[in-house]
Amino acid sequence: MKSNNLTYFFSAGRFCLGLLLAAALLSSCAGSKSMTKLLKNPDPAYKLRMAEQYFAAKKYSKAQMVYEDIMPYYKTGKEFEDIYYKYAYCAYYQDDFMNAENLFKSFLEIFPNSTKAEEVDYMRAYSYYKQSPKPELDQTNTMKAMGMMQTFINTHPGSVRNKEANEIIDQCRVKLEIKDYKAAILYYDLGQFRAAGVSFTTLLNNYPESMKADEYKLWAIRSYYRFAQMSVEEKQVERYEQVINECNEFTDRFPDSKLKQEADEFLKLSQSNIKQLGNEQVKTPA
Repeated sequence: MKSNNLTYFFSAGRFCLGLLLAAALLSSCAGSKSMTKLLKNPDPAYKLRMAEQYFAAKKYSKAQMVYEDIMPYYKTGKEFEDIYYKYAYCAYYQDDFMNAENLFKSFLEIFPNSTKAEEVDYMRAYSYYKQSPKPELDQTNTMKAMGMMQTFINTHPGSVRNKEANEIIDQCRVKLEIKDYKAAILYYDLGQFRAAGVSFTTLLNNYPESMKADEYKLWAIRSYYRFAQMSVEEKQVERYEQVINECNEFTDRFPDSKLKQEADEFLKLSQSNIKQLGNEQVKTPA
């Protein structure tokens, strides 16, 4: 009896699932037929009303198709600016940020004196920001977003959007800093200590106001110390002297850093190693 009940349960479940799939398919087909019928309608005013309804209902894919279809009818009409404006946003709201950026750019070229020009100019820059990937990946769009946000600030000095634009620039800068930090750490982990030292120094120069500035300097000291250790004996004194210079710079720049004690240790080790190398050279017969 129990087996029969289970069989019935699974059969009923498959039947219900089949009904749901069939309903979804029929709905999709009906929607497709409805859209085809709308696009074939010869009345552009009716199509525009439908596009507006789709846009208001956040059915951006449908709105986009209808707006694109009616654009030739309204290209010289007063409605065209609003149509193109919403058409660009249809791409944006569907997360098609690359296309959205191009459409916002075109809007500014077609309607340079529009009352919406400032907003659209900002949205163009923001579309680049939305394309900014995680730090490990190529940051071309991140740098473009920073540049375009700065251009927006310069072009619209009184805009209420400038506060957010500055915040986005700061966020992008942090992302670039993280990327450079990870690249420098990778050099260190791979044992390429000279490259790591140069990378951490460059990182510090590029982001001198960073909250991690003293950490970057200490990493440079660690890297140059390991580089000196692994060098041939004839080069070691010179390279330990570089570590000493780095340690002195650390003390001058970050006298109150919690990392100063470790920097002082590298200073002492380097001085001791130079002294030891000097003693060995004295003992070595000419």
